[in-house]
Amino acid sequence: MPETRFTKDHEWVRQDGDAVTIGITDHAQNALGDVVFVDLPEVGREVAAGEACAVVESVKAASDVYAPVAGTVVEVNGALAADPALINREPTAGGWFFKLAPKDAAEIAVLMDEDAYARFVESEA
Repeated sequence: MPETRFTKDHEWVRQDGDAVTIGITDHAQNALGDVVFVDLPEVGREVAAGEACAVVESVKAASDVYAPVAGTVVEVNGALAADPALINREPTAGGWFFKLAPKDAAEIAVLMDEDAYARFVESEA
């Protein structure tokens, strides 16, 4: 299984061939509560690292989802339109948001690994 990297905004990133798959962490979906709506970026959209490019809404709040790396959106998870709660059930698997063709794959390496992310989450508590 490819290594998963994490951002301080609670997104996860996983290399998937020439693309990277992006979603929100289990910690993020727990904080949001029951997800009721997702607004995904359009395929072909160019995004900068750190740019808000999707929105996830729950019964508690709405939150932006940021692009962890710069690139072009190559695919979105259409299953989320019909079943946004998939994010709650499978945040790091079937509940992914979108895939990017990264401009610079080296940007992925500077993101947190699983241990660093766990320490980050603990420091926020």
